Amino acid sequence: MTKIRYPIEWTIFTADYLKVAIPEAIARAQENLDAVTAIPVDLCTFANVVEALESATEPLDYTWACASHLDTVTNGDELRAIYNEYLSEVTQFYGNIVLNEELWERVRAVYLCGFDGLTQIQRRLIEEIHLDFLENGANLPPEKKVRLREIKRDLARKTQKYSENVLDAMDKWEKIIPEENESILSGLPTTILKILRTNAEQKGHANAYRLTLQEVVYSPAMRYLESDDLRRELWSAYNTLGDGGPYNNGPLIGEILSLRREKAQLLGKNNFPDFILSRRMAKTGAAALSFTEDLHRKVLPHFLREIARLESFKRELDHNASGDRLEPWQLAYLSEKLCRKLHNFDREELRPFFPMDAVLSGLFQTLQRLYGITFQSLPITTEPHGNSNEIPVWHGDVRYYDVRESDGKLLGSFYLDLFPREGKRSGAWMEDSLRQGHLKNGEWIPPIGFVAANLTPPTGDQPSLLTHYEVETLFHEFGHLMHHLMGKVNYASLNGCNVALDFVELPSQILENWVWELEALNLFAHHYESQNPMPLELFQKMLSARNHLIAIVIMRQLALQKMDLELHISYVDGDLDEFIDGATALYAVPYATKPLSIVRHFNHLFSGPTGYAAAYYSYKWAEVLDADAFTRFRNEGIFNEAVARNFRQEILARGNSEFPDVFYHGFMGREPSLDAFLHRYGLDANPVESC
Repeated sequence: MTKIRYPIEWTIFTADYLKVAIPEAIARAQENLDAVTAIPVDLCTFANVVEALESATEPLDYTWACASHLDTVTNGDELRAIYNEYLSEVTQFYGNIVLNEELWERVRAVYLCGFDGLTQIQRRLIEEIHLDFLENGANLPPEKKVRLREIKRDLARKTQKYSENVLDAMDKWEKIIPEENESILSGLPTTILKILRTNAEQKGHANAYRLTLQEVVYSPAMRYLESDDLRRELWSAYNTLGDGGPYNNGPLIGEILSLRREKAQLLGKNNFPDFILSRRMAKTGAAALSFTEDLHRKVLPHFLREIARLESFKRELDHNASGDRLEPWQLAYLSEKLCRKLHNFDREELRPFFPMDAVLSGLFQTLQRLYGITFQSLPITTEPHGNSNEIPVWHGDVRYYDVRESDGKLLGSFYLDLFPREGKRSGAWMEDSLRQGHLKNGEWIPPIGFVAANLTPPTGDQPSLLTHYEVETLFHEFGHLMHHLMGKVNYASLNGCNVALDFVELPSQILENWVWELEALNLFAHHYESQNPMPLELFQKMLSARNHLIAIVIMRQLALQKMDLELHISYVDGDLDEFIDGATALYAVPYATKPLSIVRHFNHLFSGPTGYAAAYYSYKWAEVLDADAFTRFRNEGIFNEAVARNFRQEILARGNSEFPDVFYHGFMGREPSLDAFLHRYGLDANPVESC
């Protein structure tokens, strides 16, 4: 039997180990489920059915979470083969739980007995489990249950393949620039040039530079490269990720959408958004679409004015420019140039003030001042059977921390994996599946989390120097981590981040606000060489440029959430790009060269059976909540302990113990308002000539 040990023994999770551990974990979980179905219906209770189900799959939850985690951070041929070998079996196992008629009979028996003698949390748990069974086909006739199992299996396979295609396509692309041709890299900041040098050396290319599609390279390249031709080449490579060739995601998208639609209709809903959103704040696809379109109307005048300003600026720079329209590989470049002109600000000026270790220290200090918690780094090892005082990890870059309350009590622990490498998923995320905080045999089991990102790495003798956006990203993911670690619901399935997806981004996005506050930045924004604090003049320029072309930025997110919803509501078949173009016509920058949709490498929507599918609107939905909720901190003090304590008690600690509206009202004392969001970005006034 798999023994669950914490901290996790990552060094044992080899392909050979998983070949044995996964089937063993499935068998153990099945034994636990069989024990529940063996209980006579008239003897079923909350404890022997509902609480037993809560812990029944723990052996498999643990083993599969570890395998899935490694699949995202150390994806290689052996691990991928084992993961894919068992993916269908594990998916089928979990899918069978809610389709098991004997289990359903016992859950329903407990539910129908009423809630006398149960606590509010216990009532919530039985209600949620009852809904899980109902909404996943417990009442379907046998032939439809068979089809539902097939759909779940196929969705798991196809979305995993989609994710692998994106990863492989991104890892495969590179461009080597010999040192003698380095003039083509004119405009790139020194930090990025050092990264390109290191990238080349690691691949055996001496005296050269290596461009990749990793975010830490691609984004600054598109913003700073003077060479229009090289920016176009990079953009073309990124634009066609997942389009054609061996990593073609085009056919998979239609198949995934079709399976999701069939699943929703099989379960009695008109479309996938109505199915997936029924227990979220938006409730229906129509409501999420209405939210998107309402914001679009408010942003559109500002968006059109900003596009016109950028097109005019393009003509100012190049009087011989062919046509008025922007090219997609020019947008970020021209935006940066215009920002320098209007605000005398270059975001690269901020990098020296954000060395990684100082940012982490400042982040920890921020959270300590808010919540009274402390962070302790522990020694790590990548060696099997290492020193007992060392924490096993999967890569030498990984760090491990214990988080403690002010009285020294362990709140939880987390892994930190912040730099890009081949075989690691792109983007940034917080993973809570390794272990939720929960009560077991009367003892509170602290949670374990994981924060991942692909931030600017150290190069040679220069430390990792972050952009302000990367600092913001790190704060965002730690907002999720605090939600995970500070949950105080006794049952794991109701605790931490296990909340409605259009609410889960509130704790993450609200923490981003602190990186725009001088009082917080003064904790850590010091030059990595001189240790001098960030000059007030530079901070003021940063604030001045915060909303530079902000309507274009917001409109891109609105376009993505509009695309997401329309694909899952209305798309059936036909030309995918033509459909998306029609759905998002009033959301798109009118480029001279029409780009492909991001849909072929949009992991948020298609790298998992559900993910953010039909729910990408959640980011903007939660941003409205975060802007509104932050007004309490702004009015009462960004480090006001009473406000932070109230936020922790009403939002972070309560998991899914009630519907999110209750939590928000508990913190703000009222319903959310759109006003703070519009004011933050200057969208509450008529657009003006200057951006």
